[in-house]
Amino acid sequence: MKTKGINHLALVCHDMAETVKFYTEALGMPLVKTVELPGGGQHFFFDCGGDTLLAFFWWADAPPAAPGIASVKAFPMDPKTAVGSMNHVAFDLDESELEGSIARLKAAGVEVSVPVVVNHDDSPMGASAEMHDGVWVRSVYFRDPNGIMLEYAAVLRDFTPADVAHEPARAVVPA
Repeated sequence: MKTKGINHLALVCHDMAETVKFYTEALGMPLVKTVELPGGGQHFFFDCGGDTLLAFFWWADAPPAAPGIASVKAFPMDPKTAVGSMNHVAFDLDESELEGSIARLKAAGVEVSVPVVVNHDDSPMGASAEMHDGVWVRSVYFRDPNGIMLEYAAVLRDFTPADVAHEPARAVVPA
C-alpha cells in the first residue's frame, strides 16, 4: 500500500460562518462540500489546491481554544504545543506569490506575523533575516479567525539525502 498524499486535514472552528468567510474570501479557497452532522454540528470542506482539502468541524458545545497547549501561542517566536496537538497548517505557494499573498492578507484585515517573511535555513537559529543560498523554504505566518496558525510556504529546492542529517530524539520521560 502507498498513500497518494493528504486527502484532508480536519480542524475545529468556533463559528462556521466566520470560518467560511475567511477561507473563501481572504484565502480564496472554494467551499466544496458541506455536511450537517447527526445530533447537531457541521463538517465543511475547502479546496486548498493540489487535490487536497481542508475541513472544519463545528459544534455549539465544543471546548474552547487552548493557546500554547492545543495551538501555537506565537509562531515562530513561541512555537511549542502539546503532544498530540496540531501546531500549524502550511499551504504550498510559489515564491513569486509570497509578496502578493502578504498584500492580500493585509487587505483582508489579516494580521501577518513579524518578521513578515521567514527565511528558514540550516543555521543554529533555523532562520535568517537575509536571503542566502542556504535558505530552503520561505514562509509567511498568520492566523485564521479560530486562532489556528497558518503558513504560506515556498520550498526553494528539492531535498537530497544530505537534508536528513539528525538522529531522532527519544522521549525524556515515556508518555
